[in-house]
Amino acid sequence: MTPSAPAAAADTRAAERRLHLLSCNILAGGSVRRYRDYVTHSWKQVLPTGKRANLDGLARVIGDFDLVGLQEADAGSLRSGFLNQTQYLAEAADFPYWSHQPNRRVSRLATSSNGLLARWQPDEVLDYPLPGRIPGRGALWARFGSGADALVVLVAHLSLGPAARARQLAFLAELIGQHPNAVLMGDLNTSAQGKELDLLYTRTSLVRPKESPATFPSWRPTRAIDHILVSDSIEVERRWALPHPVSDHLPIAASVRWPKSLRALTA
Repeated sequence: MTPSAPAAAADTRAAERRLHLLSCNILAGGSVRRYRDYVTHSWKQVLPTGKRANLDGLARVIGDFDLVGLQEADAGSLRSGFLNQTQYLAEAADFPYWSHQPNRRVSRLATSSNGLLARWQPDEVLDYPLPGRIPGRGALWARFGSGADALVVLVAHLSLGPAARARQLAFLAELIGQHPNAVLMGDLNTSAQGKELDLLYTRTSLVRPKESPATFPSWRPTRAIDHILVSDSIEVERRWALPHPVSDHLPIAASVRWPKSLRALTA
């Protein structure tokens, strides 16, 4: 079988020990262009109008990446036209592997999930509910390779409240532990530079990023609440926000190089 253009590009980057990562809260494919849209366009949150076209636009963007983390992807309900949006994006952008983690369901009206799209097959994928007074948040955990040379990737969407976030961050710290090659992607709803994430930096191999591009709100981003955090073994060449307002968040991207000992993506 002849590899597709994205797959061939991924193989080339693997040979160079380079990964292109992306994370995005896609708001179930919804479109928000100003704060008043949350009210005046609230009906769009329960109907599929325009969402597939927004996903098609995102699919054209994410095809250049190797690992993509999604938050607030609908797993198949009325608001998405009963479409599994993680699967749809994987197929539209030619990702051979995808996983999703449904976290919250509101009858048949809406579901919310984390998703992971990958150019390489993970060796293990686990779903974890995150602690919180109101259930419905989760972390999707994937492992590529085995032992100390494995790459562990987590996709998470944390709560709005600081007390719940503190419990969730402590839980994520336990999941990551001292694994030497880890990536945490997601809408963390807090700054990577503030004290809230000190727990992660002290208890895990993740390191504080040198830069945190603003991603929210997408029409005039002023807050850096979406993050791609990596272990100190992984060299970040660049982090940036993509100027593609698929939802009320801009996607965040990173180009990284992994250590020579990590062979999980070249086997």
